[in-house]
Amino acid sequence: MSWEHVLWALALFAGMFFVSLGLVTLVLVKLPSKYFLGVSHRRLWIDQHPIVRFGLHLVKNLVGLGLIVAGVLLSLPGIPGQGILTILIGIALLDFPGKWRWERKMVSHPVILRSINRIRHAFGARPLQLTEDDDPC
Repeated sequence: MSWEHVLWALALFAGMFFVSLGLVTLVLVKLPSKYFLGVSHRRLWIDQHPIVRFGLHLVKNLVGLGLIVAGVLLSLPGIPGQGILTILIGIALLDFPGKWRWERKMVSHPVILRSINRIRHAFGARPLQLTEDDDPC
């Protein structure tokens, strides 16, 4: 393995790291502050025609599945990239029973919630609310 290969691998790793970090930050900042308060947020693309809505859900789930596969590959030794982050983004895109409760349980952990809200605050987004009592206004 030459130095040129090592430098390309490091550049690829750094590029994928920053892209993953940017995507995670974007998702966390764009997530509605009341996302975890109820199921009303689940009405994604409700104003679209049923066929269009089905197609969008299908594409979203296929992208999520693709990201999970890519994340597993990125987790293999010797392959640069953020495998775990990519898998988590893929899971977030998938629709499956119990996903919302699983997400809520993960976000309810004080360290995770504090970190997410710190990121949201840095970009001017309201903190995530887990209960109605959390309303900052």
